[in-house]
Amino acid sequence: MPMDLADGNFGQQWNGEIWEFTHRLCPSQLMGADSGLGAVVPWRKILWERQPFPDNYVDRRFLEELRRNEGLHQYRYWAVVREAGLVAQQITCVALFLTLWLYMEQGLLYPSTLLWTGLLCVLLGYGFYQALDSPGTSDSQQHTRWSDLQSASIFLSFTFGFSPILRTLTESVSTDTVYAMTALMLLAHLVAFPYAQPSPPGSFSLNAALFASVCLASRLPGDSHTSSGLDSPSSLHTFTMLCWALLVFALWPCLRQRLRERAPRGFGCVCVLMGVCGVGGLGSLWPGGAVLLAAVLGAVTLLCPLLLIRLDKDNIQGPWDEAEIHEDLARFLR
Repeated sequence: MPMDLADGNFGQQWNGEIWEFTHRLCPSQLMGADSGLGAVVPWRKILWERQPFPDNYVDRRFLEELRRNEGLHQYRYWAVVREAGLVAQQITCVALFLTLWLYMEQGLLYPSTLLWTGLLCVLLGYGFYQALDSPGTSDSQQHTRWSDLQSASIFLSFTFGFSPILRTLTESVSTDTVYAMTALMLLAHLVAFPYAQPSPPGSFSLNAALFASVCLASRLPGDSHTSSGLDSPSSLHTFTMLCWALLVFALWPCLRQRLRERAPRGFGCVCVLMGVCGVGGLGSLWPGGAVLLAAVLGAVTLLCPLLLIRLDKDNIQGPWDEAEIHEDLARFLR
């Protein structure tokens, strides 16, 4: 018997020769489980053991774990258009509010006329809101109406009393700065508005809109022909602007959300009607602004959903991803 076989070194020498032979093979011949050598030296997806393969080698089984677009939600175009209509609606509200301010700034509308019109809109909207409400007990409905009346009375009383003070807040500020602050606050209102649940609006969004209305009201001219109980004619302008800001930016979103939940078809018609009114009202004073508003509404409502649908989405997951720990680690933190 040979000496190396007797002392047990024959097996080690044979394994070393096989390892050196496989390392001299070219990568095209060294296919692991995909070739004839797979039965001798199979490739394993490990890093802690030396293998007779290049560092960047993988076999065909590696791509069997490839997963493409896992959990991807496919959107429908018209469903996205309906959701984008909320953004277009809020842009239209801002445009309508600016249109009312332009009419008052040019003396085409008196504050008293807007106040009576706003009161009529509030009564009609509240009745429509109650009609869309789910049927309940008469006691709870009576309690809700009484609470709403109390809230409206408190708001009107405080706004009416503080109107002479609010109109003087920006007297020492230049007009350009006031307009810049108004644009910034209206933009913040559009960005921070809770489109997912617009009933009731978020506090920051509503406060930004009210601050913008105060800034605009401070630049309205006084109306000496207005017969009111206020000491200063401009105070009535401030009171009117704040009331319409609450109506447009707080009460209308609540009614719109109720209409969207109870009557989806009617909600689409109202969105189209509001867009037409916004473009037409702004076009009566500023045709260029009406064209710009129509372009923005068309882009937000029709173009942006189309881009979202057509956007190339190709997400791949596989064994190269980072390891995910699915075990609850809360017990280790106690």
